[in-house]
Amino acid sequence: MPCPFHKQQPDPFGEPRRKDGVLVNNFRGTDVPMILKHDEVRRMAKDWKHFSSDAPFQVPIPNEEDVRTVRQLPLETDPPDQGDYRKIAEPFFNRAKDPAVIAQMEVLITGLIEGALGQDSVEIVRDFAIPLQSRGLANLLNTPQTEADIWIGWGMHIFREGDGTSKGKAMEEYANDLLDRSAAKPGHDFFSALTQAEFRGRPLTREEMLGYCSIVFAGGRDTIINSISGVIGHLAGTPADFEFLREDPKRILGASEEFFRVLSPTTHLARKCPRGANVHGVEVKPGDFVSLIFAAANYDETVFEVPETVKLDRRPNPHVAFGFGPHLCLGAAHARLVVRTLMKVLCERVARIETLAAVDKYEEETSYRRRLAYDRLEVRLTRRA
Repeated sequence: MPCPFHKQQPDPFGEPRRKDGVLVNNFRGTDVPMILKHDEVRRMAKDWKHFSSDAPFQVPIPNEEDVRTVRQLPLETDPPDQGDYRKIAEPFFNRAKDPAVIAQMEVLITGLIEGALGQDSVEIVRDFAIPLQSRGLANLLNTPQTEADIWIGWGMHIFREGDGTSKGKAMEEYANDLLDRSAAKPGHDFFSALTQAEFRGRPLTREEMLGYCSIVFAGGRDTIINSISGVIGHLAGTPADFEFLREDPKRILGASEEFFRVLSPTTHLARKCPRGANVHGVEVKPGDFVSLIFAAANYDETVFEVPETVKLDRRPNPHVAFGFGPHLCLGAAHARLVVRTLMKVLCERVARIETLAAVDKYEEETSYRRRLAYDRLEVRLTRRA
C-alpha cells in the first residue's frame, strides 16, 4: 500500500535526488547540501565538533533571524553547554512519564474525543489538534490552563504561518510578561522554575529564559499538531489498521513509532561546519551549513524494507524522527505520550473514522515538495458499541 502521507509522491524528496545521498537546495539565496542517508544523518548528528548546532537562529530551516531575537535553548548550543542547559529543562519534560501527567493526558484526550462523538463532524487540525497540543503542554509544564487558552489562539505555527505572517514578536512579549508574573509570584510550573534556575552557579539571564520559552512554544507545536492529524487521517483512510490496533492494544506502542517514522514531524535541521566539509564531492566552506534530513533518513530503503508502506508492526524501527545524538528531542517522551494516548482512546471509544473533507499540507522548496500532514481535516467519528 502506498504511504498515505506521501500518496502523491512516494519518495518524500522526489526528484532531483542524487544517488550519492545528497540533495542541494537553495534556501534564501544559499545552497545547502542536504544529507539524506540514515547512517550519515546519525553520524553527523553525533559529531558536533564538525557539524555544530552553535548557530543562533540558523538551526531551523529556513533560518529564523527575521522572526525571533533570542537563541533557542538548549537547541542552538553544543556540548558541554548543551548538556548543562538541557538539565535545567529535563525535569519538566520528564513529567511525561509521571503517572499523574499520563492520567491528565488521558482525561484531556477522552474529553476531546467525547466532544467530537457528539457532533456530526469535527475539524481535526484547528478544533482538535491545536487545543490538544496547547492543553497537553500546559499539563506537562504544570501551568494553568488559562495560559493554554492563549496558546490555542496562536494557530499552527508561531514563526511561519501559511499566510506569511509571524507571531514571533507577540510571543516574546507574552513570554516576558509570563516570566515577570512568575518571578513576582513563583509557583511550581516551568516558567517559575526558569526564574529561579542557575546555569553553572549563576542565575539565568532573561535572554536565556526567553530562549527556553521560544523552543517550548515553537519547537513542539506544529510537529505535534501534524502528528495528531496524520494519525487520525491514516486510521480514517485505512480501517484495517484501525481494527489491527483495536484487536490488541499492545500493538499501539510499535504503531506509534511507525507513525513517527512515516510522518517525521521535523523534516530537517541545519548544522554549521566550523572547519568546512566535503560531502560526497560537495564542498562546504568553513562557517557554512549542511542540513540533516531526518525525514529522508526515515525512508532509507537500505534500512527500512518497503519504506513507503505503513507497517504498524514494523520491527526493528530505528527511525530518527526525534533526531539523534546529544540533541535528541527534549519533547520526545511528551510526543509519544500524546500519540499513544490518542490511539488508546480512539480504540476504546471509536468504531469508525470517516473523512468528510481533507486539504493536504505541503512543505515546498526549489528542490523538493514534501507532504507534511493536513492543513484541514474534517471527519465524523462513530461511537464504538
